[in-house]
Amino acid sequence: MTSVSFQGERGAYSEAAAKSFFNNDITTIPLSTFAEILENTSKDRTEYSILPVENSLEGSVGESYDLLYSTDLNATGETYHKIEHCLIGFGKIEEIDTVYSHPQALGQCRNFIEKNNMKTIPTYDTAGSVKIIQELNKKNCACIASKEASLIYNMAIITENIANNLNNYTRFLILSKNEILETDNDKTSIIFSIKHEPGSLYRIIENFNKNNINLTKIESRPTKTNTWEYNFYVDFEGHQKNLKVLEMLNKIKEETLFIKILGSYPAAKLD
Repeated sequence: MTSVSFQGERGAYSEAAAKSFFNNDITTIPLSTFAEILENTSKDRTEYSILPVENSLEGSVGESYDLLYSTDLNATGETYHKIEHCLIGFGKIEEIDTVYSHPQALGQCRNFIEKNNMKTIPTYDTAGSVKIIQELNKKNCACIASKEASLIYNMAIITENIANNLNNYTRFLILSKNEILETDNDKTSIIFSIKHEPGSLYRIIENFNKNNINLTKIESRPTKTNTWEYNFYVDFEGHQKNLKVLEMLNKIKEETLFIKILGSYPAAKLD
């Protein structure tokens, strides 16, 4: 059976996204950190890792992007998972003054939290916050997590759909040691750094335009080695083995100080 590492406790959104991507026929392995899940797959303890990379409300997951720079794994798939946050706990809503959850979930439910004058306590994971609340056993404390997490820990849902915007999706990358063959609907992810000279980024972006290749995302992240220097994370339509894409990538290499192809994979649809 296919094995997948994910960050968090049972019932985490990452686990639900993995089950959705692989159609439930998998063994999921919960681990504490993003670094651990990638290491688990690098050391062949699991075949795949699932990593959240961006949310439609809160933006990119910086830690994930930093790890993509250093991992030896390939991006072999992506999936969009709808996030439906619930307030979970023992008390009634008017009794609750403190709410626990992952920082991204707290940010996504900011309006609800402020409206109800709740103090926030960040945790390592949404499903893990249910475990914390269960152990605290206090009516004034609640957490934000999924309906599935409430069922796993046998905890009551106080109220559902509490996010600022109900159109709330997280994009996950699937990583493994494999490579995926070209299909008719692919996406490729790359990382590069550029020379410090006028027009260097423009010349790279111009290559996409010249080759009529659709750039779907560009994101900059600090290099962590030199102050005010950045790596650029780019997603575009097409497969790295396609001749037109391959020719473009070779031209881009001439303009970069460093380039890494994270992988090519079938582009996911937003349900």
